[in-house]
Amino acid sequence: MYNVEDYRLAAKKRLPRGLFEFVDRGTEDEVALDSNAQALRDIKLIPRTLVDVSKRSTRISLFKRELAAPIAIAPTGAAGLMAYQGELALARAAATVGIPQTLATGSLTGIEKIAEVENSNKWFQLYIWPDKVMSRELVRRVEDAGFQGLVVTVDVPVPSNREYNFRNGFTLPFRLTHRNVVDCITHPRWLTGVIGRYAFTTGLPRYENMPEAYRTRFTSAPMGRAMPKSDCVTWEDLKELRDLWKGPLMIKGILRAEDAERAIACGVDGIIVSNHGGRMLDSSIAPIHTLPAIVEQVAGRIPVLLDSGVRRGSDIVKALALGATTVLIGRAPLYGLAVNGEKGAQHVLEILTDEVRRVIGLLGCPDIRDLNPSYLALPANWPQNPTKDPNL
Repeated sequence: MYNVEDYRLAAKKRLPRGLFEFVDRGTEDEVALDSNAQALRDIKLIPRTLVDVSKRSTRISLFKRELAAPIAIAPTGAAGLMAYQGELALARAAATVGIPQTLATGSLTGIEKIAEVENSNKWFQLYIWPDKVMSRELVRRVEDAGFQGLVVTVDVPVPSNREYNFRNGFTLPFRLTHRNVVDCITHPRWLTGVIGRYAFTTGLPRYENMPEAYRTRFTSAPMGRAMPKSDCVTWEDLKELRDLWKGPLMIKGILRAEDAERAIACGVDGIIVSNHGGRMLDSSIAPIHTLPAIVEQVAGRIPVLLDSGVRRGSDIVKALALGATTVLIGRAPLYGLAVNGEKGAQHVLEILTDEVRRVIGLLGCPDIRDLNPSYLALPANWPQNPTKDPNL
């Protein structure tokens, strides 16, 4: 395994089709999914030569903590099905490498269990539920567990339309159905090593961080629709969270400069530019396209982070050169997790860190904090401030 794609192809063989597609695919016609990758490919790098890069480093500081690389693990609800206690394995891998891990609201491992991982930089991703009192109670639980950061996802007011989940008959939490039974039994290593191990130890996985009213082991809802969504969340809810949460507060799912400005007015500490990995609104703009406008609007007041479409260290470097402080990766560590558990996830993180270090060396940029647009050649059709509001 030499790169993320190697792990992706191996995970495709290891996992049932329904589960692999839930992780790997986008939504509807997958226009956003393809656009995310193409937008990054379209950016070219312009190296400087005869620069001493012998002392280069990937280390950065974010929210007063040192990171070994400008990378964080994005929240992913299916990690617990990639491997037995997958979220715990991800947390340990991230701690070993020295980067943050974000535990999803829809994770299958309890907050308190993740909190036991030593030397970890723990973030928690929050969906605001229809019953907002329950969401506030969850935030208090996260705080009591000692998590360092809170990531509020705001681009999921209603469920997305992932038609392949219906066709594949996969649900989250997992259950065997007449549609997926053949898919599962033809992947015996996964069935016995993950689902079988749960069945004989802790019981079939369920949403461990949800209130009892939402928590279940079995559901008829397809993957992506089992989680309760709230279509009445507003900026006032974000202000209430700011009052409740005292640590670093990040808002995930921003694609417009004016929304970034509103978020700053609500007191957030970080903006995560994201289209949910192309998994929510199809045809949404690629985050890398709108990143420069948001960075310009934020003007250095708080860190701007990015996710969606990142598969190579060069993708990370391109985002940093356009103003991102850190890049979140979601699918990549899941592929490693599916293939070889904690060791696989750790290896993926190490591959990406090594790629970043190599790319900045070849670019002639010894200090990763000095990356800027002069290292990039943007295509002629690059969007110019696509979401800049002239009235701001």
